[in-house]
Amino acid sequence: METSPIPVLTVQTAPFEDQRPGTNGLRRKTAVFEGKKNYLQNYIQSVLSSIDLRDRQGCTMVVGSDGRYFSRAATEVIVQMAAANGIGRLVIGHNGLLSTPAVSCIIRKIKAIGGIILTASHNPGGPAGDFGIKFNVANGGPSSDTAMERICQVSRTLEEYAICPDLRIDLSRLGRQEFDLENKFKPFRVEIVDSVELYLQLLRNIFDFNAIKSLFTGPDQLKIHIDAMNGVMGPYVRRILCDELGAPANSAVNCVPLEDFGGRPPEPNLTYATCLVEAMKGGDFGFGAAFDADGDRYMILGEKGFFVNPSDSVAIMAANLSSVPYFRQLGVKGFARSVATSTALDRVAKAMKLALYETPTGWRYFGNLMDSGRCSLCGEESFGTGSDHIREKDGLWSVLVWLSIIASRKKAVEQIVREHWDMFGRNYFCRFDYEGLDPRAAFYLMRDLESVISDKAFTSQKFAVGDHVYSVEKADNFEYIDPVDGTVARNQGLRIVFTDASRLVFRMSGSGGGTGATIRIYAESFERDPERHSRETQVVLGPLIAIALKISNVHERTGRRGPNVIT
Repeated sequence: METSPIPVLTVQTAPFEDQRPGTNGLRRKTAVFEGKKNYLQNYIQSVLSSIDLRDRQGCTMVVGSDGRYFSRAATEVIVQMAAANGIGRLVIGHNGLLSTPAVSCIIRKIKAIGGIILTASHNPGGPAGDFGIKFNVANGGPSSDTAMERICQVSRTLEEYAICPDLRIDLSRLGRQEFDLENKFKPFRVEIVDSVELYLQLLRNIFDFNAIKSLFTGPDQLKIHIDAMNGVMGPYVRRILCDELGAPANSAVNCVPLEDFGGRPPEPNLTYATCLVEAMKGGDFGFGAAFDADGDRYMILGEKGFFVNPSDSVAIMAANLSSVPYFRQLGVKGFARSVATSTALDRVAKAMKLALYETPTGWRYFGNLMDSGRCSLCGEESFGTGSDHIREKDGLWSVLVWLSIIASRKKAVEQIVREHWDMFGRNYFCRFDYEGLDPRAAFYLMRDLESVISDKAFTSQKFAVGDHVYSVEKADNFEYIDPVDGTVARNQGLRIVFTDASRLVFRMSGSGGGTGATIRIYAESFERDPERHSRETQVVLGPLIAIALKISNVHERTGRRGPNVIT
């Protein structure tokens, strides 16, 4: 019996004023997406309508999620709306799951027009947690400022959306599903693909898998402990590290994706990845790593819990890229880091006589540099590192780089880090996060702080803290001019640089779940003397933090006694 075509409906709606995407897409409390009528549909329509109609008709898009609560329901709506809006084919991960790096990989591999990722990264999941929608463009990277502005403009004038409410897909069934729609000449196609396979193929072409495998065999085998934090990375860790590379199955923990990530924020840092930290402190493991919900961020620990600061991690990778066949074959073009990331990478770039680009925070700023062949490796202090193999930060790729370095140099994590400090000096670095602040109070604090550091007299100011005297060399509100297309990004962070190369950076972050503003304070101090490389970070940076607290008055103006998180 022939089935009748699925009807395409046009539904009247009204615009929402709060759907401007931020650095990581649109993030809100899950209850907003789930409970506000048409909130999800409006934003999906805004994303789809932001794509030129000629490009949209019959095109291919990728859809994936980190598995958090509400992802399945949202995926179904995306499928129904993509069909109604003329998308020809959707490629979706098995059970709706795809890591952010895998989405970037697949977009590039199949030449899709873009992809929708359902993730709020390291933010909590569950009904009381956060939900997010991120649109990646045709190069596999996050939306540019221009693309985000188009989405925002559509969202503010939206009056209707198109949907096929009767269209149903089975996310658990691998393979192709086709649907005939009313008034459409070609059937709408959905392909459910293995979440890991294409990404695994890419990694095989980058790394020497045999060299990494050798770490896990023989009398001196490296014992590793990997925490997937009940996010999307569980299947990737099991398949790639255990099945493909031979790490014992018990090396990987928390590998079942859960809608609430087991009731903890899936954030790979010393505050929230406590299972990994405690396991590593025992001394049984030589290498440990944790991943965030969507797999683009990571944390590395060495034996007895030795912490590798993310800013150091990208610098050490840069200095050891010859350990990875991909870079031996293609060469290294240049490096890039965000303004908030320490200058450790700059020192490696200088030694290697390569270009170093300082960008605003947000992975989208690295895309143009990589697309134009200027940059091979980039990183952010927020536990994200990646290269030009895709256009996203990539947690598992970063772990495999580290394992490649260990295999090549035959040294432990801590020894590799300390030898790097001996060669380049140590950049002591930390970040203070003040979360959930009143947005108005945070805005005025930053505005007043900018007035203070913009005063001409400030650049000649000296700050005495104990026996330290810090002389200001430069202070500004960071502005970035893209060397590729000349676009300008202003107001990207307040910077104070001292004559001894110490730095303070202040940023107001807008990537949270809509529960207030976050002010981040970054402090950095450079130490050349190897005899002074084992000091406590907070002791070294204490005077700089005191200056930051004094000139910002953050505690007095927010009513806080201290930061929520120190990294």
